[in-house]
Amino acid sequence: MGERVLVTGATGFLGQHCILQLLAAGYEVRGTVRSLKREAEVREALQRGGADGARLTLVEADLTADAGWAEAVTGCTHVLHVASPFPLVQPENEDDLIRPAREGALRVLKAAANAGVKRTVLTSSVAAVSAGHDKSGGRVFDESDWSDLEKPNVSAYEKSKTLAERAAWDFIATPEAKGMELAVINPGAILGPVLSADTSSSLEIVRQLMSRALPACPRIGFPIVDVRDVASAHLAAMTRPDAAGKRFICTEKHAWFRDVAGVLDTRFGPEGWKIPTGELPDWFVRLVALFNPTIRSITPLLGVERRFDTRRIWKELDWKPCGMAAMVIASGESLAELGVVQKK
Repeated sequence: MGERVLVTGATGFLGQHCILQLLAAGYEVRGTVRSLKREAEVREALQRGGADGARLTLVEADLTADAGWAEAVTGCTHVLHVASPFPLVQPENEDDLIRPAREGALRVLKAAANAGVKRTVLTSSVAAVSAGHDKSGGRVFDESDWSDLEKPNVSAYEKSKTLAERAAWDFIATPEAKGMELAVINPGAILGPVLSADTSSSLEIVRQLMSRALPACPRIGFPIVDVRDVASAHLAAMTRPDAAGKRFICTEKHAWFRDVAGVLDTRFGPEGWKIPTGELPDWFVRLVALFNPTIRSITPLLGVERRFDTRRIWKELDWKPCGMAAMVIASGESLAELGVVQKK
């Protein structure tokens, strides 16, 4: 094929699956890492996913600094900008999250435009679509919607994703973009098979259930999607001519903790895993949140169900997701295989 694609965040959950699919499709791939000391770790993860890595090179580049980005994009026809901070616990200073997300996106886009990259695909989030809006339900969000950052209780993460994506669209409309195209993928909580023990924050849903960090399930849910389906959406948005200039909401369905627990219990219960499938009252979740920072960060989601219109990604990217059971089981099996969770 001869084309080279840059993938930012080669140590990350989604970044590694994007690299796997690009290699399988015949592309040359260059991945960025903050330190080349992690190269062996990345290559081991990709080998676990079935790739030999012969067409992969890794380079050092950090979202918070200019060094390395011009060299990283040189000779690349496309960029998948996947890297962005996603902490388990919200920082005390929201700028610690917002600045690297927004400035990092602009740093990558400017370097890509200067190098003559044809199209960049940016990983955003549904957090840039629905945050700050009424939580009473009934509304269905689509790609025309943006999070309202003026409302209270919008998290630093939601602000970081919204401001980074806004900055990307603003940049692409300027002469400085030099005609480079942009497409954006807005996924929900990403589950699916893990390739290394350095797991994504979104997999805490499964990890907490399998490790019995909670005695039962909080009344909290998320729009979920399989990492393999998010990666395939990135490749489709990269190659389809009519994807340029568009956002694509990338979620399969809304799932409550109890829905995920039910799938895990069916798969792992017969093997002796004790998966909590009952439901916790809201007052108890708020009590647990005093001692569990992961739960504390998601208590604003108690009882909230966000619904999204995903017709665009199905139709325009010919997207065919794998299903909730497949992504939850793959998450659990890989976490157990890597020793991230252990039977109690």
